[in-house]
Amino acid sequence: MTNIDAKAVGSLRTRTGVSMMMCKKALEEAGGDEEKAIEILRKNGASAAAKKAERDQSEGSVFSASSDGKAAIVRIDCETDFVARDDNFKALGQELADTLLSGGLEKAQAAVDEKIPALVQKLGENITLGKMELAEAAVSGVYVHSNGKIGVAIGLSGGSEDLAKDIAMHAAAMNPLYVLPEEVSEEELNKEREIWKDQLAAEGKPAEIMDKIMAGKEKKFREENALTTQEFVKEPGKLVGELLGDASIVKYVRIAV
Repeated sequence: MTNIDAKAVGSLRTRTGVSMMMCKKALEEAGGDEEKAIEILRKNGASAAAKKAERDQSEGSVFSASSDGKAAIVRIDCETDFVARDDNFKALGQELADTLLSGGLEKAQAAVDEKIPALVQKLGENITLGKMELAEAAVSGVYVHSNGKIGVAIGLSGGSEDLAKDIAMHAAAMNPLYVLPEEVSEEELNKEREIWKDQLAAEGKPAEIMDKIMAGKEKKFREENALTTQEFVKEPGKLVGELLGDASIVKYVRIAV
């Protein structure tokens, strides 16, 4: 018989709302495969919640909490915007962010395993944890957009909380994929290089200047996709990196629905 650990049982319970004992039994029968376990629960008529686990989750909200150099950010996923705006849903999201901030990832996960199945039963939708991250640094700041769909946590080696919040707000608006331009992956660059080559060929650019043009495009692409080399949204003409002074960005987390 497959050895099923508590984490696997908790994950299935979070998705289905079925009792721990029934989840463990289904997982054992499915050899540890969570999707097969859901099918087993459905076939056994264990709970309508098992059917909810297969429904798409295109909505949700982001929640945050911050204090003393730490910033917590959590995304909870659901099926409809109606549930995302429900007071019970929002209360749980904030509770999880607060728990993550004060107790760390382990306590937050325990709260997820305990509280989300009950909310699934109460609100009648497939509700799951989308993502949660904890930023810890000398200075941290967090920003969640007014619609609750985008959140950013920033950790700095120095500076102020207001600076960290400003950079988080910028990142929410501009969606940088990296912190530094040199972090842009070769895989991403190779995709872009193929596009640039086709564009330049179509424009009939002379072969002797192609390398120079390609280098310029690569530099621009790196700078546009890196947080520190983007123009600060609140002060056009000034780069985010220039705001930092002697500080550096040690943690960048962006979560969106």
